[in-house]
Amino acid sequence: MRGPRRRLPALPALLWLALAPLPGPAARAELRVRVRLPGGQVTEESLQADSGADCVSLELRAADGALVTLTADFRQEVKIFRALILGELERGQSQFQALCFVTRLHRNEIIPSESMAKLRQKNPRTVRQAEEVRGLEHLSMDVAVNFSKGAQLSSHIHNVCAEAKEAIYTREEDVKFWLEKGVDGSMFEVLPQGSDLPELQRCRLCPDRWKPCICSYSLSIEWYPCMLKYCKSRDAGGKVSSYKCGIRSCQKGYTFDYYVPQKQLCLWDEET
Repeated sequence: MRGPRRRLPALPALLWLALAPLPGPAARAELRVRVRLPGGQVTEESLQADSGADCVSLELRAADGALVTLTADFRQEVKIFRALILGELERGQSQFQALCFVTRLHRNEIIPSESMAKLRQKNPRTVRQAEEVRGLEHLSMDVAVNFSKGAQLSSHIHNVCAEAKEAIYTREEDVKFWLEKGVDGSMFEVLPQGSDLPELQRCRLCPDRWKPCICSYSLSIEWYPCMLKYCKSRDAGGKVSSYKCGIRSCQKGYTFDYYVPQKQLCLWDEET
């Protein structure tokens, strides 16, 4: 049972080294942690932080073999999910299929880049499990993003989504937010929806592999630093002060619904 483990003395899984300042005005750091997946398998997750570019990136291989990446661009308030999904060669698919989902990054979703860059691991062999499970988020990705213009939204789209040039999706409500910030609207194209095409089905219900449909793809970030922990100290005069002393880890799942021109691009989403 996992319950008793939570009652052990609170030593943070990753330590905040407050006495180890970043070298110079900015720094890059990489950390690798071992993470337990829902089925019990253990995978390695890579966390990278660049405080100069004010971004962080997490990457892990899911239980089904897909390579999942999350890039958080704090400067532009943009979150980029990329999935490299193994193709079904026997059904005419390519070796892998790439998808990119771009959403607004809200405050306090993940710890800042300068904090991520200072994280150090106490025991690299420990298998991590998130302390908090955040609710599943179901998103309707009803807008396509033009890859050649995507750098105006976030410079990271050019590298992260290079394999998914024709499959970059976002939401109309997030587009409105970015337009208010002055982003060029010509990079966005509203995709067909069920209200526009009554015959448009969900891919899992569509019998014809060559017809357009609404695809659904789910992914999970199994472990990520979502909050900073603060400890209190008392000086000789009795004055109490707080300092950063660790992190709280979270897990969060996402389901994305989006238009595809043919079901052949969504063979994982089938009725079982």
